[in-house]
Amino acid sequence: MPRSHLHRAGRAAASRGRRSRHGRGARGPVTGPQLPILHGRIDRFEFTIASTVDYLRGLWPHELAGVRFEVAPSAPGPLGPEGVERWRVYRHERRIIFYRLPIMRFARLHRDDELHRQLLVEGCVFRAVAELLDKDPWDLAPERFRH
Repeated sequence: MPRSHLHRAGRAAASRGRRSRHGRGARGPVTGPQLPILHGRIDRFEFTIASTVDYLRGLWPHELAGVRFEVAPSAPGPLGPEGVERWRVYRHERRIIFYRLPIMRFARLHRDDELHRQLLVEGCVFRAVAELLDKDPWDLAPERFRH
């Protein structure tokens, strides 16, 4: 069905430079201004990695200075001798890559909720950093786990 001349002329001038869908103006967030923006699984995963890395950098500033932490969807290449890699440590490059899908999909949690998923990711960060520093993961933050 053809549009009327008035519709085309009146709306085109008002919406130049912005995306306008069917003359309704630019799209806004789904949640609106009064609610927080929703975060997805990937955002929560990356936030957990970043906050755990910040915590460990505070405890080990000299040892972790210049270490790059990256997140990738999955490990490239075939399976390793121990199965699917959850992270890879490059000591000479001072770099650790965490593989999101293997960490999240192959987890065997006794309770599948937000807290246990966060603890799983934090545990992976601790083990990867311990591998980089040649330390036991429990030695990285002994006061954190002492009750």
